[in-house]
Amino acid sequence: MKLHRPANRHLALAAILLVLPFIIDALFGHGWVRIADFALLYIMLALGLNIVVGYAGLLDLGYIAFFAVGAYTYALLGSPQFGLHWPMWVTLPLGAIIACIFGVLLGAPTLKLRGDYLAIVTLGFGEIIRIFLNNLNAPVNITNGPQGISGIDALQVGGFSFGESHQWLGVRVDDVHLHYYLFLAFTLLVIFVSRRLEDSRIGRAWVAIREDEVAASAMGINTRNIKLLAFAMGATFGGISGGLFAGFQGFVSPESFSLMESIMILCMVVLGGMGNIGGVVLGGVLLVALPELFRHAAGPVQQMLLGKVVVDPESLRMLMFGLALILVMLWRPAGLWPSTQRRRELNTEEGA
Repeated sequence: MKLHRPANRHLALAAILLVLPFIIDALFGHGWVRIADFALLYIMLALGLNIVVGYAGLLDLGYIAFFAVGAYTYALLGSPQFGLHWPMWVTLPLGAIIACIFGVLLGAPTLKLRGDYLAIVTLGFGEIIRIFLNNLNAPVNITNGPQGISGIDALQVGGFSFGESHQWLGVRVDDVHLHYYLFLAFTLLVIFVSRRLEDSRIGRAWVAIREDEVAASAMGINTRNIKLLAFAMGATFGGISGGLFAGFQGFVSPESFSLMESIMILCMVVLGGMGNIGGVVLGGVLLVALPELFRHAAGPVQQMLLGKVVVDPESLRMLMFGLALILVMLWRPAGLWPSTQRRRELNTEEGA
């Protein structure tokens, strides 16, 4: 019986994930299913950043730039902006490839930088991409500047569109549910690739560089190529997520790719547990769901306790969110679900 327990757990988890959007819809409404869709997109982004930060130990504050590259690639090739309407199976891989190239372009000049200096350079790279997209509407209008690109084609495979509702066996499945299953499939693929990379020679090389780059180099690891590979793989996942985001939203603008978004993705990795895939997934879910929960609860709670709304719900939401982050990092410095190695390192440091 013990041999079948892992398989039973996997089957139970699969069944829960399959019915989850309908449960959320029945209990909380369509809006929360859409939030679940965004949670899956952010989990993909966080898993990509986890390769750079969690595995290789390279602090990247401009990761949202790769998300923007993937989103704008899909938008430019699948919208009336240039009159092109290329299929999803072309634009998504192309966006991932272009984001990968940008990842290498970012990584190459920063190979000798570490810590704060690397963070500053990557932060600047992210801001350059955002400003570039914001101003690339003159003298030739390419990105439509701050107005963004609208009318983007919905995600579609063959003749099946994820942007429309469909009837199956008398059950109506709305677009938010269809996007959930599409994003879930991509998220599981990213998790599978991340797991395989973690257990590979490349993954062990990333960890060696994270722990001591000089020692890793002395042991024969080509630190230059391995670090470039980390940037490239993380950027690829970001590009895929960006393309899915553009097709899901039907609109992109530079405002969606601010520094705050990069910080949020980094918080998902750190809060959940750097280097641990399960922890990153948990961090992604919490940091998407908690702000929305605070947003909906801040007003009614004040009304119930004080009889009126004293503090703007948006301001109170960020205050509560920031306080929650501080408390978690004080009590769980390794994250809510840290990797075994990370937990052992912190315990050793505390013991010393």
